[in-house]
Amino acid sequence: MNSQILPGATLGMLGGGQLGRMFTVAAQTMGYKVLVLDPDPGSPAGIIADKHLCAAYDDEQALAEMAEICAAVTTEFENIPAQTLAFLEDKTTVRPSSKALAQTQNRNVEKNFIASLGIATAPYVPIQRREDIAEVEKTIQFPAILKVATFGYDGKGQVPCDNLDDVYKAFESLGEKECVLEQKIQLEREISVVLARSETGSMTNFPVAENAHVNGILHSTTVPANVSAEQSQAAIQMADDIARGLGYIGTMAVEFFVSTDGDIIANEIAPRPHNSGHYTLDACHTSQFEQQVRMLCGLPAGDCDLVSPVVMINTLGDVWGNSEPKWDQLLAEPNVKLHLYGKKEARVGRKMGHFNVLAANTDDAMAQASRLFDAIHGE
Repeated sequence: MNSQILPGATLGMLGGGQLGRMFTVAAQTMGYKVLVLDPDPGSPAGIIADKHLCAAYDDEQALAEMAEICAAVTTEFENIPAQTLAFLEDKTTVRPSSKALAQTQNRNVEKNFIASLGIATAPYVPIQRREDIAEVEKTIQFPAILKVATFGYDGKGQVPCDNLDDVYKAFESLGEKECVLEQKIQLEREISVVLARSETGSMTNFPVAENAHVNGILHSTTVPANVSAEQSQAAIQMADDIARGLGYIGTMAVEFFVSTDGDIIANEIAPRPHNSGHYTLDACHTSQFEQQVRMLCGLPAGDCDLVSPVVMINTLGDVWGNSEPKWDQLLAEPNVKLHLYGKKEARVGRKMGHFNVLAANTDDAMAQASRLFDAIHGE
């Protein structure tokens, strides 16, 4: 299909979290209507959408209504059942496809796919059952980390392991579900590439981002990343190869490790906009969410160039304490942009919002960001 979907049309979003919310804002700003399907009546995207179908992702009646109303449908997270997308694909345009999404929903399938492209990953062993554990030392060295193969995110479903006995205990603690055991890499830093691929196969890339995690959850993103031009180009090329291999249409991200030897190693694919791409809302000509709208609608890609060095800081529920954060401290700074997600309840570890600090260089941006992060904490 090469026909463009123009403003006035209704776009569908499967998922009502913060990524769906920011897509909805971008689409509505461009003149589109948005229908969100999400089972949570208070979902951040659902409460601002033109229409919210409050239903399960496998509710065929709701999906049929979505397909009838929407000119095209996309997703905000990878754990939407692939059969849901397949159901919609028979009735309307869906991007990314169910086939592309299915390749990213299971860590073992995903890693096998990445390796099939000749792209390096950390050494790993699939753990389908307890008996598989006895053989892992033939492939990997400890320390390692055991991860559930499906539905793990933000450090959930992951257990560090220093020896074989740890793996047995971790596998039991994870309910003996399908897992993958990954060898830990000697890391210099972590980076990510957010890109967009059109229906014609053309690719656009946002600047490479450098990420820092706390307790398995992204804390900060710094752009430009502190990597060489060669490393940056290598990561972009690998991400593009992955998108091409998936036949992907839309906005997506690939996370990479940079080893102490300088090697670029693929970690995970996110078939959607990504937390590490939130800097694009204020520091690029086009945000990752506008780009998602453009790819969904068959429009030309927007300009991805960086207009300012930037540091993005996640604000989790931890920042609230027993009171509202001290937003006046942050809003007093003219170069700082606050984004809150409309979530009613602040919980420890829950992503509630983020802020971007734009500055002349990343050192200045990080110093200011760190100071503000400490200053806004509730009592």
